[in-house]
Amino acid sequence: MNRSHYSRCSFCLIVGIATVLAFVCVHPKATAQLQAPEDEIVANLAGGRVIVHVARDGNIVFAAINQPVEAGGVPPRVLEVDSMHVAVLLGASEWRLPADPNPVRLDRNFERVRGRDPKYQYNADEAEPDLETIGVAVLEKLRPLTSQLHHKIDLPPDEPLLEMVLIGYAPNKYGPEVWTVEYRVQQEQVSTRGEYWQTRILRPRFTQLYPPEKHAPRMIVEARYPADLKAPTLMALIQGNDPAIAQLRGSDQRFAKVIEAVDKGQAQKAVPADAADFLRAVLPLIADKQTFILAKMEEQHGFDWIVPPDEPVERAKKSEEDKNRPPEAPSLRRKPTPPDR
Repeated sequence: MNRSHYSRCSFCLIVGIATVLAFVCVHPKATAQLQAPEDEIVANLAGGRVIVHVARDGNIVFAAINQPVEAGGVPPRVLEVDSMHVAVLLGASEWRLPADPNPVRLDRNFERVRGRDPKYQYNADEAEPDLETIGVAVLEKLRPLTSQLHHKIDLPPDEPLLEMVLIGYAPNKYGPEVWTVEYRVQQEQVSTRGEYWQTRILRPRFTQLYPPEKHAPRMIVEARYPADLKAPTLMALIQGNDPAIAQLRGSDQRFAKVIEAVDKGQAQKAVPADAADFLRAVLPLIADKQTFILAKMEEQHGFDWIVPPDEPVERAKKSEEDKNRPPEAPSLRRKPTPPDR
């Protein structure tokens, strides 16, 4: 299931809509933000870091740190995509029309994936069937938004509009997996007058972050949006024995064992509860006063919050299969539990 790595790039976008929509791309390092007319729909970008630790027995602990790429940006949000996967959304995850007080949020009003859509042509060379099914379900949510873009987008062809960090378990006992799923757009000019363009969303690209190649070190993996965020990764801090890491190492013997396992490339040997507590302790030190979320996943017990988001969580709509699941089945609406000891 190994896939080649594709670059994840950054951009800010403002989409204008009236009789014809206008799209403006602004690099996040720009010194000034273009002002949007009153009749514009705005794609609010989620920027930040997603950190994933696969610990003992395949238990997963993951975090997302909010690092805004523009004024008015939104934090990374978690979407429950099916019974075995959640996705952290980065990039254009929210679309807002000023005339409508309710934004279009990709993490809400999403019916959990149940099966493959027979109308869609799947390519076995691109990703496993379950991943393709998830990728297409999100693609269909993006399609009506991007199809309205009729002005030239000043965006390199390989930069993603939306990036998902997909976290969960593969079927058939394959075990824990982490992927990035990237969505790009392609444009074609259909009129030489008025600069009228057709925009279509492309099939998602998949990049496997975990598991690594056979016999390769098992480490904490991290994804970023935009890709050029300057802060060092958590793995770099651990391997460099950063002062903050050294302080945690000396403060708790459990943290010392987690750090030692990760530093040796044996992250899968860390005790899950200790790995969760370590992340909970280190996140305030590396988040630079930004908000963060922290959660865990277990193959048998599903998803649960450790540090939930500040805003209320809405669960994706159930499919018919989900409606028959027992009430104790995993849900994004379950109350957070305190860290295990």
